[in-house]
Amino acid sequence: MQQLIMDFERYFKETLDIAVKPAPWKGADRLPFFLRNLYRYFACSLLDVRCLLMAAREHHEQTPAVVRKHIEQVRVHWDGEVIYLHPMVSAFNRKRLIAHKVPFVVPGNQLYLPTLSIDMREHFRKVREDSHMLSPSTQTVVLHALFNPDGQPLTPSAMADRLGYAPMTLGRAFDELEATGLAEVALQGRERVLRFKANKKHLWTNAQEFMRTPVIKRTHLHHFLPPTQGFAAGLTALAQYTMIAPPVVPVYAISAADFKAMKQRNDSAQSIDPMDSERLEVEIWSYPPRLFADADVVDRLSLYLSLRDNKDERIESAMAEMIEAIQW
Repeated sequence: MQQLIMDFERYFKETLDIAVKPAPWKGADRLPFFLRNLYRYFACSLLDVRCLLMAAREHHEQTPAVVRKHIEQVRVHWDGEVIYLHPMVSAFNRKRLIAHKVPFVVPGNQLYLPTLSIDMREHFRKVREDSHMLSPSTQTVVLHALFNPDGQPLTPSAMADRLGYAPMTLGRAFDELEATGLAEVALQGRERVLRFKANKKHLWTNAQEFMRTPVIKRTHLHHFLPPTQGFAAGLTALAQYTMIAPPVVPVYAISAADFKAMKQRNDSAQSIDPMDSERLEVEIWSYPPRLFADADVVDRLSLYLSLRDNKDERIESAMAEMIEAIQW
């Protein structure tokens, strides 16, 4: 915690040339126990505005909607601005915090203080000016590293058969990952070896800045999908990982290549009216969902990426619960 406060002080000094000296807030004893258990509180002054830092005790993130509610409860006991302070916030949650108008600071990355008219954004890493979202093949390399045991060699030849890409394609993926700053590439003999700079939990947090939804498009079909090709996806999958209710219309994922082949083989795979009562929703993915599927359900991380733009707080909460349950 002391390191987080020191990083906060340094961040303001280096970016805004403001000297800030937070001090423990004595009024924290008046707060409900669960709020004292989740955060530590420090009072300070920023540009003559009384501020209270609500510093997270744990590294895992609360959902933006939950943070907003916690701040509202703290404001009952504090006459001034309340600022959420966390060492690391995913790109998705940063956008949602801003959407909820939640003041927050992530030292070294971003500060958003609407009351003080400050919105400073910085990249997680220096990237090339032509930086873009990861290509599907590159994203599968990241997911492969996240889902497979530590110590497995990350070389183009070792991953080619597993991921279904040519070694040359995976070599380009290595270059792309090195450009983002997420990984380093070294030579071992004739082989290029990829090494990520962070452990799995932090890699997932950092990589979200560059990752895209696997869904290319969505369509509706009659209730026909070969079990070897379709995997539960969307809210159907989320319902299997959490307590959220499943949707009325089942959702399945299939790769673009499998979908094309299925349409060529069978007329019932043609798109239908989305209002047809006998239907299912099909997500066509840019990479095969079977690569990382858990039995007949798409993997948690790809599922998260496919749903992260959903603004339903109930779904957001279930997604956070699903990610929190992962044993990194």
